[in-house]
Amino acid sequence: MPAEFRNHQIELPATPAGLRLDAALAVALPQYSRSRLAGWIRDGAVRINGQAARPRDLMYGGEQVSVQAEVPPDVTVQPQSIPIDVRWQDEHLLVINKPVGLVVHPGAGNPSNTLQNALLAWDPKLATVPRAGIVHRIDKETSGLLVVARTIELHTALVELLREHDIHREYLALVVGKATGGGTIDQPIGRHRTDRLKMTVRPDGRNAVTHYRLIERFQNHTLLRVNLETGRTHQIRVHMAHAGHPLVGDPAYGGRRQLRAGDPPQVRVALQGFRRQALHATRLAFEHPVTGETVEVQTPAPADLLGLLQVLRDASV
Repeated sequence: MPAEFRNHQIELPATPAGLRLDAALAVALPQYSRSRLAGWIRDGAVRINGQAARPRDLMYGGEQVSVQAEVPPDVTVQPQSIPIDVRWQDEHLLVINKPVGLVVHPGAGNPSNTLQNALLAWDPKLATVPRAGIVHRIDKETSGLLVVARTIELHTALVELLREHDIHREYLALVVGKATGGGTIDQPIGRHRTDRLKMTVRPDGRNAVTHYRLIERFQNHTLLRVNLETGRTHQIRVHMAHAGHPLVGDPAYGGRRQLRAGDPPQVRVALQGFRRQALHATRLAFEHPVTGETVEVQTPAPADLLGLLQVLRDASV
């Protein structure tokens, strides 16, 4: 995959007067992240009035800026032929339906066979986009929708949409117990003090807000529709467990006792056989950063969750 190039010739307006060059360029070229622009400046790809520049140089407006930057492909992650379920696409972005068991990007313990590897095989040009265009992630054992940018400009735009809470993410969550009709959990989330693989509600954590409402109530379980206002790691799992309604099958936050007195035999068998958190990203909606159209994609829950719901439904009759 060859490198791509970005070339710009601009005159800085008066508005960034007094700003550092990297900050002024972030205003003038908002399609790129400030960190990327700072890297281009350090690499000598940006010249001010024909002269080399530094990120900390102050701008006063009227400067002639030349950007001639190379965007090399990332060769640290290799493409792998893994099936991808594309639910929406255009030349700018994709919406992917991630199956249960697929890790989103390589990390400790998962160096390959991830969605990122699959995306690089599906479209080699994604090698020039951060993390092959992946903007947000969902856990390995959670299924559902993810948005993927196909250019570095769209990656910056989608990250900003996510930061401003303008990508609406809706989940189906099957929880233990009889939850109320709906509510909001506004509790900060941070790293667990003793188990570094887990998150927890803690006063010094980052702001986290989860909205939920009832879809269907069973004998000892409840199906909820959950909307994220923020996107902290394990947010739904942590918040629902904190509220006393952990997700069915959650190995980290579900507690020891998922079975309840009075569960009929067929329900107990189905629950014992469901060995992942019962969570599915069912809907994504946002305004397309280029066309302005509303992109809305929905996908039903996978077969294992639908089967468990049917067992619960039949036992509640």
